[in-house]
Amino acid sequence: MFCNAHDGLMLSLYLLLCFAFQVLADSPWIDYPADGTATMTHYTIPDGFVAACGCNGDSTKYPTAAMSQMAYGSSNAFGPACGKCFNLTLLNSYTGSPPFLPSVVKSIVIKVTDLCPLSEAGWCSGTKTKKNPSGQFINFDLAYPSRAIPDDFFPSNESYYGYKDFGVWNITYQTVDCLKHWAGGRTPAALGSVTNLGNESVCCPANPTGNLNDTCPSYSDHNRLPPDTMTSYARMLAIPSTLVIIFVVAHLFQLE
Repeated sequence: MFCNAHDGLMLSLYLLLCFAFQVLADSPWIDYPADGTATMTHYTIPDGFVAACGCNGDSTKYPTAAMSQMAYGSSNAFGPACGKCFNLTLLNSYTGSPPFLPSVVKSIVIKVTDLCPLSEAGWCSGTKTKKNPSGQFINFDLAYPSRAIPDDFFPSNESYYGYKDFGVWNITYQTVDCLKHWAGGRTPAALGSVTNLGNESVCCPANPTGNLNDTCPSYSDHNRLPPDTMTSYARMLAIPSTLVIIFVVAHLFQLE
């Protein structure tokens, strides 16, 4: 009888794992590498603005950006990209003929606090199977102008092109540790999420790593509750109950 129960539990675990892998395979969200290429645009948000992730308003005192929806991982509210930090480096302008190649390399470390909605043909139109007009899957929409970023961050050649703002840049991105590399990483008031909107609608980890206990789920998918980030520094959560069950069952098998 115990053997039959043992076999039944193993079959259940196997089916659970198969289901999990199938869900991941069917996910519409872009599974992007830690480092790669993308485009960068810019948009304006007010000081202290609480964007889609629900990050504390003081995050706007430091460089932040929105991420294109299908890489962000949700169509509204928070997604797995919330709180992540990236080092963005300008390569060349997309607009302008010929493309402008800056003589000085400019980089900036941003924290993702907002989403750039999916559009039919705009810069945030990239999906798993379709690239944006510059041939990239991902777009970062930098919060700029901002007191956190020098006015001359974007290089230009007004005398040649007749304007200063190219609007769209081809860039490289590199995932970085927020606490070590983001300008607001040592400022508690700039980390975590607001407390007045409820944990079910905000999620902004201080330094997400991709683990379940410090990374936001997809609000759209409604597959689990977000980690509690309603503090200056995101608190570590208990291991999800489903994982506890698996660990307990595995331990029982070892005792057999």
